[in-house]
Amino acid sequence: MNIDVSTVRGADSASLAEAGRRLRAGALVAFPTETVYGLGADATNGEAVAAIFALKGRPRFNPLIVTGRPEAASHVEFSPLAAALADTFWPGPLTLVLPRRADTPLSLLVSAGLDTVAVRCPAHPVAQALIAAAGVPLAAPSANPSGSVSPTSARHVAEGFGNRVLILDGGETAIGVESTVIGFGPHGAVMLRPGGIAREAIEQFTGPLSAPAPHGPVTSPGMLLSHYAPRARVRLNATALEPGETLLAFGPDAPAEALNLSPTGNLGEAAAHLFAMLRVLDTKAEAIAVMPIPGDGLGEAINDRLKRAAAPRGADV
Repeated sequence: MNIDVSTVRGADSASLAEAGRRLRAGALVAFPTETVYGLGADATNGEAVAAIFALKGRPRFNPLIVTGRPEAASHVEFSPLAAALADTFWPGPLTLVLPRRADTPLSLLVSAGLDTVAVRCPAHPVAQALIAAAGVPLAAPSANPSGSVSPTSARHVAEGFGNRVLILDGGETAIGVESTVIGFGPHGAVMLRPGGIAREAIEQFTGPLSAPAPHGPVTSPGMLLSHYAPRARVRLNATALEPGETLLAFGPDAPAEALNLSPTGNLGEAAAHLFAMLRVLDTKAEAIAVMPIPGDGLGEAINDRLKRAAAPRGADV
């Protein structure tokens, strides 16, 4: 596959300054975070935010995450519990869905018509430098066409968008799955999306996390039933291959020739490799069979992404 990398830049000071200028002018910039690559726009500019939806082909009812901690309190209302989670896990792969302040300048498109905003503070140094260079809050979903496999490298972004957006190359992402998203309801904290911080770590502060209401509104990115999906069909918890399938393996008992998320059974390693390996298999397989993966720790996020990758195409859209 020939990939157009003509708009890929390093993360040097000149590139960051150019990216900041583009963002303030209403353009889009793709950049690395510790989870996956994000597609950034000035979150106060409605036309720029609309351009994210247009480029990704994203459903308008699917809200966006706003990055950057210093200004978060000027856009959302922090409860004591939310503030404690932010103090503990920011910067890092945690997103909080909080009540939108009436006086925030954020575009209403960011919230997808809801009275909440999803906010997080990425830990990646390039993301932090870009937020500083832009001087505006950034709306930043994953930098890929909506519903497809998330990007963990600049090359993945170029595969999806070609030369239509400036891409800052910060290397491969370390965590490899999106942030954990936590909301707050009348009965406590809610796990809206498992991700880069394990449930157990958050529950030390919140107590048991509840599940979102079934058939309720989409209050967080990553809640659509069909999402993170390769072109190839995906079958989960496979113990043997069926005709036409290619194996995505996990653990020490897998065939040596198979792509293996983690030969040692390490869930952190598996999360980091998940999207990149799905992309590799998608170039040569019509169907992907995935070995069982434990559901504890980061396994919850891995299995969530795989379940959505295996769902019928177009579900919830």
